[in-house]
Amino acid sequence: MALLDLMGRRMALRILWELANAPAPLTFRALQDAADTNPGVLNGRLRELRDARLVEHEADGYRLSDGGRSLLAVLLPLHGWAEAWAAAGKPSAPGRVRSPRKR
Repeated sequence: MALLDLMGRRMALRILWELANAPAPLTFRALQDAADTNPGVLNGRLRELRDARLVEHEADGYRLSDGGRSLLAVLLPLHGWAEAWAAAGKPSAPGRVRSPRKR
């Protein structure tokens, strides 16, 4: 699924999160600082998020599009689930799925 592939890319969800929590549009530099990333990664992700129509760029900076806000509304229940999972004592590190040994 193309959306899950995009959301799994480095910094994609972080950028959406920072834009969703910003009181106003963020300039490139402000978004770079908020997301704590380098300009190359940020530029690439913003291009992809704009192409997917999740982020808009206007004179005053970057903001979520209507589609981006709609996506985050769908993801918020997942965030609640993740918080409950973490509070219940999630495994310390994701494990690798192992196939049964052949004997």
